[in-house]
Amino acid sequence: MSATPRDPRNARSAEQGGHGNIGLAGLIVGAIGVVFGDIGTSPLYTIREAFSPHYGLVANHDTVLGLLSLVFWSLMLVVTLKYVTIIMRADNEGEGGIMALMALAQRTMPSGSKSTYLVGILGVFGASLFFGDGVITPAISVLSAIEGLEVVAPQLHSWIVPLTVLVLVALFATQRFGTARVGRVFGPITGLWFLVLAVLGVVNILHEPEVLKAINPYWAVQFFINHSWHGIFILGAVVLAVTGGEAIYTDMGHFGARPIRYAWYFFVLPSLMLNYLGQGALVLEDPTAIRNPFYIGVPEWGRIPMIVLATAATVIASQAVITGGFSVARQAMQLGYIPRMQIKHTSSEAIGQIYIPAINWSMMVIVVALVLGFQTSSALATAYGISVSMTMLIDTLLLAIVARALWPSWRRFVLPLCLLFLVFDIAFVIANGAKVLQGGWFPVLLGVVLFTLLRTWRRGRTLLSEELRKIGIPLVDFLPSLMLAPPVRVPGTAIFLTSDNSVVPQALMHNLKHNKVLHETNVFLTVEILAVPYSHRRLLVESLGDGFHKVRVRFGFMETPDVPLALMQACDQSDLVFDPMETTYFASRETVVARARRGMPVWRDRLFAVMLRNAAPATGFFRIPGNRLVELGAQIEI
Repeated sequence: MSATPRDPRNARSAEQGGHGNIGLAGLIVGAIGVVFGDIGTSPLYTIREAFSPHYGLVANHDTVLGLLSLVFWSLMLVVTLKYVTIIMRADNEGEGGIMALMALAQRTMPSGSKSTYLVGILGVFGASLFFGDGVITPAISVLSAIEGLEVVAPQLHSWIVPLTVLVLVALFATQRFGTARVGRVFGPITGLWFLVLAVLGVVNILHEPEVLKAINPYWAVQFFINHSWHGIFILGAVVLAVTGGEAIYTDMGHFGARPIRYAWYFFVLPSLMLNYLGQGALVLEDPTAIRNPFYIGVPEWGRIPMIVLATAATVIASQAVITGGFSVARQAMQLGYIPRMQIKHTSSEAIGQIYIPAINWSMMVIVVALVLGFQTSSALATAYGISVSMTMLIDTLLLAIVARALWPSWRRFVLPLCLLFLVFDIAFVIANGAKVLQGGWFPVLLGVVLFTLLRTWRRGRTLLSEELRKIGIPLVDFLPSLMLAPPVRVPGTAIFLTSDNSVVPQALMHNLKHNKVLHETNVFLTVEILAVPYSHRRLLVESLGDGFHKVRVRFGFMETPDVPLALMQACDQSDLVFDPMETTYFASRETVVARARRGMPVWRDRLFAVMLRNAAPATGFFRIPGNRLVELGAQIEI
């Protein structure tokens, strides 16, 4: 049921997530530490929020069992069946996430078609919404963990927000050092967290084993019968239990599908469900426990250690969101949806461990602002869920496209299931839509702003390329005319970076105009970012005669482009020889001028101009040495 055939070596690498020869057990432990941090901290606030006053639920027998049944079947159908069992099979050469799924769906359609464009819109909008809810995860998780201090000592209430901000600022400030060393302890700590969740759940269930009946879907149906049509709005709280399901799919490339599935089926899901049932048992026994059933269910002697463990678990969950943000940002950069940014590698062993300063500090500002603005995890819960439920809806639509095109033997089973998933997704969207005025507007607004930025950058780059093509001279006409009256040739190799190798690069025209010389060897270099994670054919070299060559260097969207290193490989595939000390790179740096009634609205043209001006230069992004670089400017109207 794999979406695309893969080279066995790449499949093995993808299955191990780039962790070399680490065994299955090691990958399972690593997956527990990184992949399930978001969904694993949901018990801190899900049941409590379901009984918050604005839902109007009374903690009686039928309501508690109905709520627990909704949580159980949401975990089973949305996370277990949809994401872990089915959608994780839609891997883009081992990589997951909505951007990878979008690229996979687009590969099933004609290039440049309207359907390809619409799928791109869906994917980018879903990624924007996912980020919008993703920045809430660190805020609500750490805040809900530290709020346990109120249960132990109510007089410490005024310290909760300052301590939360301190923990979050420290977390973001340490990102530049990398997560290689810290990551080794993530698995054991999160494993201990899930083990404690299970033990607490069992202890509380033993007091009220009646809650085990909640596994029967009858109680979920009865809940809607008892609460009529407005019962659907409780799904706005139930969705808190499944937030993190999309993140499981996003992190698939780090560890592979099999370790994640084993960890979920046999450890994470049972631990979560036991704890939810245990909280329900506590509420049945003592209805006043609804004010914070998670911490009240912990023995008094263990509450301080539990706050420490919960804070550690939420920091790890936040770490997973932050590093996931770095990975998604790099994918978006490679696919041409956001400007190039500085990327720092924090590990010499694992290429996936990166640090993007601009993303890191932007996320920190937003997360701290959320804590200071909402003050409590209950207030943040009203903002949580709307964006991620819309992302889940888009995932289902993209899954249906992939299944229909690439899974002929399975689509008769998967497509009907997609209809079932759509029912759940639409219900979650409707339920969370009711929270828009209470705080749900924030992630939606953030998602719309990000979507506008991504689409403006993509469209602006297209318009810029079209303008350059209009004013450019076709290469096929230029070279013969150049050789009729050749300029002075100087030793060495000149590499001209161009996005369109069918026209003469602006840098070459400026060099001829001002310096009136031509190098002995001239290379028209185009860097291509493919819609697959890894490129299996790095270089394409074409000789044009008279010392001119076309070279295409291809990278996958999960790779870090290194042009000089890739060009060294060309020596083995052609007669080209790249001596680093005899090679000069030429690049043009365009300045955009906005004009009315052309391309995009003027405000988007100006926005694109600002983004282009602040983008990291392509030369730095492609690791071209600055001491071998000549940049020439050009002014372009769009």
